Amino acid sequence: MRHILTFLTGILFGTGISLSGMANPAKVINFFDITGTWDPSLAFVMGGAVIVTFIGYRLVFRRQAPVFEPSFDLPQNRRLDARLLTGAGIFGVGWGIAGFCPGGALPALGTLNADVVVFVVALIAGMLVTRVMSDRAAARTDTAQPAE
Repeated sequence: MRHILTFLTGILFGTGISLSGMANPAKVINFFDITGTWDPSLAFVMGGAVIVTFIGYRLVFRRQAPVFEPSFDLPQNRRLDARLLTGAGIFGVGWGIAGFCPGGALPALGTLNADVVVFVVALIAGMLVTRVMSDRAAARTDTAQPAE
């Protein structure tokens, strides 16, 4: 049942992204072009998402636990550290340049547009490189710690 609900949630998200036009990189890039062909629709999509998320979290957190898990899995780190800020900066620059974020690119893969495919391949490659770099940094930190 969990996989069916995950699939249906993905279909709903992808449909919303597609219907809102956010799978079209030109629409996103036009949002950032405030002196030219500015298109404010991204702000409305984001505003709608914030409202739905706000209401959804209020409803979900009234429960003792999620439906398919024994407890909520919430981030414990609440610090704004260099890793978070660097990742957010890279994400934002990439989004502004390409006009895609992962949420918009995945539904757009269905178009088989070469730009979308290149973006998704680069996204996956970046995730893999980051994983390798993080693992190596953790290994260096572990070996630098004196044994107790």
